[in-house]
Amino acid sequence: MAFIADALLRVKPSATIAVTQKARELKNAGRDIISLSVGEPDFDTPDNIKKAGIAAIERGETKYTPVSGIQPLREAIAAKFKRENGLDYQASQTIVGTGGKHILFNAFLATVNPGDEVIIPAPYWVSYPDMVLIAGGTPVFVETKIEDGFKLKAEALERAITPKTKWLLLNSPSNPSGAAYTRDELKALTDVVLRHPQVWILTDDIYEHLTYGDFVFTTPAQVEPNLIDRTLTMNGVSKAYAMTGWRIGYAAGPIHLIKAMDMLQGQQTSGACSIAQWASVEALNGPQDFIAERRKIFEERRDLVVSMINQARYLQCPSPEGAFYVYPSCADAIGRKTQNGATIGNDEDFVGALLEAEGVAVVHGSAFGLGPNFRISYATATPVLEDACVKIQRFCSSLV
Repeated sequence: MAFIADALLRVKPSATIAVTQKARELKNAGRDIISLSVGEPDFDTPDNIKKAGIAAIERGETKYTPVSGIQPLREAIAAKFKRENGLDYQASQTIVGTGGKHILFNAFLATVNPGDEVIIPAPYWVSYPDMVLIAGGTPVFVETKIEDGFKLKAEALERAITPKTKWLLLNSPSNPSGAAYTRDELKALTDVVLRHPQVWILTDDIYEHLTYGDFVFTTPAQVEPNLIDRTLTMNGVSKAYAMTGWRIGYAAGPIHLIKAMDMLQGQQTSGACSIAQWASVEALNGPQDFIAERRKIFEERRDLVVSMINQARYLQCPSPEGAFYVYPSCADAIGRKTQNGATIGNDEDFVGALLEAEGVAVVHGSAFGLGPNFRISYATATPVLEDACVKIQRFCSSLV
């Protein structure tokens, strides 16, 4: 009899973590490595937020918290949804978790039964399918196209829905593509969901504040208020507030779903870190002006990377609306040979050869369910990005 649970046989290790670890090992071995594989802002947590965490420690806010989060944070979350998204949630309709991943995981564990289907547009964040599988559900992938900006189309969604569909999982702006849905694009999708009363929307809005140009962010329950009772809106402080290590995610939704997630979390982790929660109160309620300043820097980095990658032989790189990733196609490089005679058979070969030849670590697109592409994170210093892009250009020029 096997000791390890059968559920884990359905799960793959995180590809992004694996690439980051490989880059770290090469660096420790003395190689000059540029890692563009991590989805983490290079900025520091703003001082007012750090001071709020320190003040919480000094006040003795170091005890267990309520499972769903401290009341001031739940109130701040409800106020944020009202202020920024026009969504009327009570504090009791919110829940705080140990990161956005925790929120998503609990939503699936609390709702998914064996045989239930979850529609996931591809490319997708690497953890989505495995969360569904661990919960006993079936991920249903719908591939998007580069010419559509890697966005799910209403007709494709309609074809994917079956009587077993429980959730549509949307991530806008997207990891890995950076694609973000306009109000009209979301409306086309919510119109489809309205016709299928068994389908709920789980929306991952973690990159909400990182959109560029004149793009206006909207979220599904805002676009279609009739779906608010079938929508879980997830967000967190990690990306916009540079608080990845503080591990705070949150969501709002129908009270019976929030209560189910609360019950599950009560038997799993209980409340999130008290100090991080108090810092998050300051993040949501405090000054927001730094977000626009950092967004401008990210936008400049996006434009730089898109321009330089499009100057590389065999690569095609759309300019995304948000997040801090680009998702170039390396289709024209497939079948070509490296300087040492190895054939590039797929996108995983491409990123492996790039790492070996030039010491630039990126993540292969097939890990995100759609290739031949690769993901670059531009959440790093501009000179480092320039250096990396020159090396990518040089690598592509060396292919024959």
